[in-house]
Amino acid sequence: MARKTKEEAQETRLAILDAAERVFQEHGVSRTTLDEIAKAAGVTRGAVYWHFTNKAALFDALIQRIFESLDGRLNELQSCEGNPIDALRDLTLYFFDRLVSDPSYYRVLDISWNKCEYVGEMVAIRSKQLECSNRFLVLCEENFRLAQERGFLSAKVDPRCAAIGLMAVVDGLVLKWTLDRTLFPLDRFGPLIFETYLNGLFATPR
Repeated sequence: MARKTKEEAQETRLAILDAAERVFQEHGVSRTTLDEIAKAAGVTRGAVYWHFTNKAALFDALIQRIFESLDGRLNELQSCEGNPIDALRDLTLYFFDRLVSDPSYYRVLDISWNKCEYVGEMVAIRSKQLECSNRFLVLCEENFRLAQERGFLSAKVDPRCAAIGLMAVVDGLVLKWTLDRTLFPLDRFGPLIFETYLNGLFATPR
């Protein structure tokens, strides 16, 4: 009976997260109440509070659920062999693919970038996102520097500049695509544009 209760609690938690994805995307985070999420999930308001202390905790859980696999890929960047730039390429293409093929991935990115005001209780969430972004920037810079040491990248390339450029390309593509998915096919254009950027790094600067 205890196991069944635990499984039921997990099912309720997942139902709340699924409902939050839909309602947050439709109405925005600031305009959504926990009552609305509870109604969409088919549970009581008390059930929502039993799993999540507030709306910020619920939104944070949404992000963590989606990006757990990406965190694992980030860790792999620290132990890559061969050409470290290949690892950056694989991670970026994986990100594009998940965003296009996984509706939850798209919904959470759309909410996070376009439908959330990072004020009040959401400030802490913004800080965590910036921490993750800065971690990725550092890892990219380290991989570009390691690529130089292994002879895969010209010594004239500034690793930090290359890392910031990479993030700007990826973030710009994803932001534009989440705002209007009819603008271009991310699964086709994303890899091509990203590869063009990398090819620019491989060319010897004047």
